[in-house]
Amino acid sequence: MFKIAKYIILDIIRSKVLIAYTLLLATICTVIFLSDSDVIKELVSITTIVMIIVPLVSIIYATTYYFNAAEFTELLVSQPIKRRDILLGEYLGISSSILGAFVLGVCLPVALFALSATGITLMVAGGLVTLSFTSLAFWASTKTRDKSKGIGLALMIWFYAAIIYDALVLLFLFTFSDYPLEKAMIVLTALNPVDLARIMILLKLDISALMGYTGALYRQFFGSGTGIAFSVSMLFIWSVLPVLLALKIFSKKDL
Repeated sequence: MFKIAKYIILDIIRSKVLIAYTLLLATICTVIFLSDSDVIKELVSITTIVMIIVPLVSIIYATTYYFNAAEFTELLVSQPIKRRDILLGEYLGISSSILGAFVLGVCLPVALFALSATGITLMVAGGLVTLSFTSLAFWASTKTRDKSKGIGLALMIWFYAAIIYDALVLLFLFTFSDYPLEKAMIVLTALNPVDLARIMILLKLDISALMGYTGALYRQFFGSGTGIAFSVSMLFIWSVLPVLLALKIFSKKDL
């Protein structure tokens, strides 16, 4: 498993796409930090970018790489290697590479210019979002054998998390505004890793006006130790559960 992961990491390092992604993130973060002296505004701007670009690139790059490596996967399956080790090795290699790009592109500038509790929260939340969408990419990839369908499913997942989810929450709040929605909204929040990460970061900034309906309703819950533990736990589940489902599909899949 680790040998497969090592091979994939070495292969991805030579990829110009991931290098460009790292440089893009680093350039955006550095420019934001140098263009304004207000650290709070800078972190808000970086949070907005991270919650859009990072999940999109993570899920699309991982899905594309998985399908492009289909022949390599078939070769490994023909060898006396457990399918579990093959898929987990590929996941470790791809997720480590994308996470490394995030660390160099976002975490390093944040550590240099805005090392604080909020900055650390941003780095942790962004890293978990990266792992979550890489895991979702593996689920989408193993779900179908067709590359175009797999990428389409990956894009649909990103659209849901980044755009459609907020519209659904607003519709839900408007439709059931006469009922107590606190517990229901906690459940809905757990269904979107992007929203969980965004709330974690903005709560550290103490800017409730920018958190949207979900964050405003649950500032008291998510700002507590229990709420933080809940958010981190759910993001961890989003990072693990999809790849476990992918592993179940892959173990029975006819390649």
